[in-house]
Amino acid sequence: MACIRKLGVDVIADQATATLLGNDVPVLADANAVARAVEVLLVFGGDGTMLRAGRETAGSGTPIFGINTGHLGFLTGANLKQLPEALEQLSLGSFRVVDRAVIEARGKVRQQAFDLLALNDIVISRGASSRVIDLEVLVNGELLTRYRADGLIISTPTGSTAYSLSAGGAIVSPDAEVFALTPICPHTLSNRSVIVSLKSRLQVRVLNEKPATILSADGQIMQELAVGVEVLLRRSRRRVKLVQLDGQSFFGTLRAKLRWSGAV
Repeated sequence: MACIRKLGVDVIADQATATLLGNDVPVLADANAVARAVEVLLVFGGDGTMLRAGRETAGSGTPIFGINTGHLGFLTGANLKQLPEALEQLSLGSFRVVDRAVIEARGKVRQQAFDLLALNDIVISRGASSRVIDLEVLVNGELLTRYRADGLIISTPTGSTAYSLSAGGAIVSPDAEVFALTPICPHTLSNRSVIVSLKSRLQVRVLNEKPATILSADGQIMQELAVGVEVLLRRSRRRVKLVQLDGQSFFGTLRAKLRWSGAV
């Protein structure tokens, strides 16, 4: 807190953050309200915290700068040791703001509509059962395939380094205008990750009654589906803006976080 105020800037926080700071700052109702009142939103935590903040403030237009206090930290821009230097760069304007696409998933279960956002991915998967599920996928109204698998990951470029990567999907540059559809443990070994345009309109239909099928947004919001339910997925009009300090890059982050050493 001291290093922030040293720069002569005003600080506003939500209640949870204000409590950590000793209630010594003005408080607004939630992250979205804070985002609309500030020039830059500082988020302390790991990728999970960044994903939640991104969803809650999507469309606000306020850039987010993450300070990693977690583990991997793909979405964060600095760690706690780097914070004073990072704040100095922010105050000098030595950064750029990059847009990240957001997925919107809509559907209706038992006459109850749902509308979820995800910065990383939407995952449709089996529940606690070990049985595979059956999903039919259409792209712009045309049948792509019917998957028999543990599930399907629909990821943004941002989410390509998350669950999709673990399931064998490609790493996608954040500025690529694509979705990646990656099956989880498909019954047919020829099923591979499929890349489609971000402008695509995706429909996923649940074909099985059992086992239970679950939709999750960024692994944090869950929605149970039912046989016959159709989920419509597309790029949201809302975007998340992230701060990238001068000297930082996506490929540099890949090399550091994934510990790529390259040729010797």
